[in-house]
Amino acid sequence: MTAGYPDGAIDEMPRNQLRALQSDRLASIVRWSYDRSPFYQRRFDEYDIDPRSIQSIDDLSRLPFTVRGDLRDTYPFGMLAVPRQQLARVQASSGTRGRLTISAYTSRDIETWAEVCARSLALAGARPGDIVQNAYGYGLFTGGLGLHYGAERLGATVVPISGGNTLRQVKLLRDLGADVLCCTPSYALIIAETLEREGVTPDELPLRIGVFGAEPWSEAIRLDLEGRLGIHAIDIYGLSEVIGPGIGCECAEARDGFHIMEDHFVPEVIDPATGDLMADGEYGELVLTTLTKEAMPMLRFRTGDITALIDEPCSCGRTHRRIARLRGRVDDMIVLHGVNVYPSEVEATLLDFDEIAPFYQIVLDRESGRETIQVIAEITPQYAQTVSDADMRILAGQVERILKSRFDLNMHVRLVGPGEVGRIDSGKAVRVIDRREA
Repeated sequence: MTAGYPDGAIDEMPRNQLRALQSDRLASIVRWSYDRSPFYQRRFDEYDIDPRSIQSIDDLSRLPFTVRGDLRDTYPFGMLAVPRQQLARVQASSGTRGRLTISAYTSRDIETWAEVCARSLALAGARPGDIVQNAYGYGLFTGGLGLHYGAERLGATVVPISGGNTLRQVKLLRDLGADVLCCTPSYALIIAETLEREGVTPDELPLRIGVFGAEPWSEAIRLDLEGRLGIHAIDIYGLSEVIGPGIGCECAEARDGFHIMEDHFVPEVIDPATGDLMADGEYGELVLTTLTKEAMPMLRFRTGDITALIDEPCSCGRTHRRIARLRGRVDDMIVLHGVNVYPSEVEATLLDFDEIAPFYQIVLDRESGRETIQVIAEITPQYAQTVSDADMRILAGQVERILKSRFDLNMHVRLVGPGEVGRIDSGKAVRVIDRREA
């Protein structure tokens, strides 16, 4: 039996039993949504879909997509499937056009969220009795509260420090002896930088696991964080519109994609341009359907995240399907002179160089009517101690040539000293600055 929550049985359910459970829950949530949500009733009637005809997981692709625009158009409570008085909590993520995207929960939804977060932490290797320092933001953002209740559900001790005040983070990591650190990978880099500045070495900390998510990050960042913090770094996946963190998580054994909690969420991958289903292993846009969420069910919600389905068995023994680590988001993709580039692909190129630190920004601009792209990247403190200006120019030229060969784009590379790329003391890093419209 693999380690899991509570004993790994749900994560090792045979595929035929899991599909039967999914079919039952899908039929139930479709009827629930049609009977209780005016939004889904209109949507089903518009597409002439009889909810009673959805009987199996094989019928899922007959349902229309739900998109973020639907949440904005029905803001704040137009997608509820329960009376507003039955809500236990409302959370939100930052939206566009001046509107937040709302996520609402019944008490049962909160229990489900705690369960999938507890299972995710167990996947990562956390155990009852561990101390979990939770540096995700608390409040409307779903990261902090989701993992907080998940850690408590697992039987761990939670330090609800939230983000920011990095010197205090470092002090409590050392004084309280956290076993698990939860935060965004970009903030973990800042914590690592602060530990080094304060003269704290990894062997002084009992930390053994980092659970990092809320933004795409590369394998090079994983290796960097593991070396600097002395941890096993695990990627976790979540989406506030669906439930928050806990939709999927890497397992500590293989770290080969996110195990999706398929008893609660059904993943599909589609061609973002056509909406057609992609074959396993082919990259496209992730679509998620909630099977158990009461307050705001999401049927075939287009996440905007780029990934691929992995249907091969995992060496850890869990049977739930996995998705590959994210390449980026559909709306994060940079389109320049007809070439598509994801920031994570630029990051991977930069971090092939030992001299370059994992702090960078991509600046898009327009000069004389022509679009330009500049990559600003920091050199490491070790390299800065010995490098000359001539060395910096040579290194920048090398990086430019490799970027040109990989993307067929002329990217101007500017290398700067340690600390010169702006830091955000909590939350997600700003990787792309687009000045083209300005």
